[in-house]
Amino acid sequence: MDPKNLFAELKRRNVYKVAAAYAIVGWLLIQIAASTFPFLQIPGWATRLVIVLVLLGFPIALILAWAFEMSPTGIRRTEASASPESAAPPPGGKFVAILTGLAVGAAGLLFFQFLRPKTASPSEKSIAVLPFENRSEEKENAYFADGIQDEILTRLAKISDLKVISRTSTQHYKSAPENLREIGRQLGVGNILEGSVQKSGNSVRVNVQLIQAETDAHIWAEIYDRKLTDVFAIQSEIAATIAEALRVKLTGAEKEMIAQKLTENAEAYDAYLRGIAFNREGNSAASADKAAQSLEEAVGLDPKFGAAWALLARIHSRVFFNNLDASQTRRQKAEEALQTALRLQPDLAETQLAQAFYQYWVSRDYEGARDTFERLRAKMPNSADLPEALGYVTRRQGFWAEADAYLNRAVTLNPRDRFLRVQVAAGWEFTRNYPEALRRYDQALNIWPDDATLHARKAGVYQAMGDLDQAAALLKEIRLNPDNSAVVARIYDQALLRRRYPEAIALLHASVEQITSVPQRNEHRLWLADLERLSGDQVAARISYTQARNELELLLTEQPQNLDVMNILALAYAGLGEMEPALKFADDAVKLMPASKDALAGRFAEVTRALIYARFGDADRGIPALERLLKLPGGRPPITPATLRLNPEFDPLRTDPRFQKLLEEKK
Repeated sequence: MDPKNLFAELKRRNVYKVAAAYAIVGWLLIQIAASTFPFLQIPGWATRLVIVLVLLGFPIALILAWAFEMSPTGIRRTEASASPESAAPPPGGKFVAILTGLAVGAAGLLFFQFLRPKTASPSEKSIAVLPFENRSEEKENAYFADGIQDEILTRLAKISDLKVISRTSTQHYKSAPENLREIGRQLGVGNILEGSVQKSGNSVRVNVQLIQAETDAHIWAEIYDRKLTDVFAIQSEIAATIAEALRVKLTGAEKEMIAQKLTENAEAYDAYLRGIAFNREGNSAASADKAAQSLEEAVGLDPKFGAAWALLARIHSRVFFNNLDASQTRRQKAEEALQTALRLQPDLAETQLAQAFYQYWVSRDYEGARDTFERLRAKMPNSADLPEALGYVTRRQGFWAEADAYLNRAVTLNPRDRFLRVQVAAGWEFTRNYPEALRRYDQALNIWPDDATLHARKAGVYQAMGDLDQAAALLKEIRLNPDNSAVVARIYDQALLRRRYPEAIALLHASVEQITSVPQRNEHRLWLADLERLSGDQVAARISYTQARNELELLLTEQPQNLDVMNILALAYAGLGEMEPALKFADDAVKLMPASKDALAGRFAEVTRALIYARFGDADRGIPALERLLKLPGGRPPITPATLRLNPEFDPLRTDPRFQKLLEEKK
């Protein structure tokens, strides 16, 4: 058949129109399935099925368009053309066969593509920066190598077209590991940056190489020999070259941010890097004070060093929030450092981040903090700190589902952060979805199978469910460490719920002797006193309660808004049998941080007050409080039908029919 006649026949039979219409409708169906099915939690195979059905339907639609047509009287077979060739067998039969074969073949290939087993293929535009090796003769210069790595990572994290893994997830790897392919798989990235730093006098050598994780192929490598004053230029050049090598698009604003020079003073920058290193040693007051001292040295050498002022504000704010030092003096230090940073460099991303944390940690302005964190996501698209902080803020606002979504986003950027994984699981624990909490703890245990904190937290879920045998099996495998509060807390809970006290009492004695933090030490001392009282040793219990009360009352005069101190002090007075001061401190804590303001901290204060009602047998106030807490998220110890049934602290209410009814509530 002549091609011209064939194309004319296709046009006459509306095959072109049907093909175009089908393509448009099919594309729309695929887009709708791809965008809505995940949101509706419909399995991924359903999306693939829609795609396959659309593809298989295409040749069928073409055949039907060739053979039939719409008419006012309905669907009828298409009549052959009146051309001379129409006397022959129906034209285009071979064409239809070929067309059908090609369409079916294409559909088959796509069918195989969509349904064949797939392995995750990390984006080419993704990178992890491994710890830089310190090649300086002075081994104490390790902080400088860490600082260079961190600053390069910080600049890369400001590029929106690039996925960058957080330093917390990379710091556990060696500087130049052999198993790059496995590391890339664990971190979900396609590329790895390795490097080394050698500092000597006023000179520095930085050696870096960019490697494709899957193939171990070297994409780019360079050695930089510069003066210390040129260290910012090195960091900027490395970030820009990586972006170019990975074909990453840079906006004008991103180019400016990765080229920023934080200070002109090399000594100030060195002190700044030492401050960063001390800050990462842990969350203790001692490491925070060492970091603050280095940062104060940095701003003393360069009073216009905005990034150093911002980090100083952030450290003071965290110490205040964690009740390591909730004094007015600490609050003022945080505010003064922040105001200085805002005056010097208000548009600097690090300054705005410090402002957001001040709003969150010091002023408890959760709505304001949330707005600031959200605005910063445009400047710091790869910062795991932002979605993590947003998760904690929205959780305190009572938006539990939003908090989980933010924290899961943080996990994609920081997949090897144990604390973050614990917080994801804890969110499900707080909302009483215990099967999901167990699943999340198991996910973390697949990465860190021997981690004591994860085993202890998982045991806590079983305790809340009343499955003390499962909890005991997990706790039995843990190496007891008096410094690990998560482990000690679950050992205490298990002893309380099982009503078996001697082993836990011995552990708590060791714990109290080792802990230096006054609030934490006296929380453990309170647990010790509780078990001593319940075991019948009233003399020892009174001594422990009195020691806790005396130390905490002294601390409260210095830190009158320390919520942890208020809660522990309330329970210490309850242990001493003094109901009036116990309830006063409990009420003060609830007023200071009501659940309407903070759904997490406020709930802890409410649980403390309910425990005091129970301790003194105040059923008329205690039972309604417990009934309310059973329906709300959060709180420690967890209030569940199982813990109400097992915990001896609720024995004074146990004979009341209203209390018995609470035990029948669903978990």
